[in-house]
Amino acid sequence: MKKRISITYFLIFVLLLITEVLIALFVHDDFVRPYIGDVLVTGVLCSFFRVFVPSGIRTLPIITAVFASVIELLQYFDFVRLLGLADNRFFSILLGRTFDIKDIVCYLIGGLIFFAAEFYARRKSNEY
Repeated sequence: MKKRISITYFLIFVLLLITEVLIALFVHDDFVRPYIGDVLVTGVLCSFFRVFVPSGIRTLPIITAVFASVIELLQYFDFVRLLGLADNRFFSILLGRTFDIKDIVCYLIGGLIFFAAEFYARRKSNEY
């Protein structure tokens, strides 16, 4: 069977990524940037993976949330420093350097929202 790239998930990915970038550049508050931004991260990652794997792994949003949470846990141990990349700005931003349990909660909420949205969309199209 030929693999297809999902245009729908690609558009969702681009929309969420643009939203994340705009939040990072222009929102400097104590709620939207730290919390909504972290909730959206799971959606960005999940929609990116869904571009290439549109179906078949229904729990992908939960797996993605757990993956993001593991990265957050690695921040507790300053994983970037342990890798010898502490002076590398790119990896310090990509992997993060500051652990916060609230980030894990946000990733899990984002995963649940994405899971529920996919469940609803599949149910509506009779795929469940």
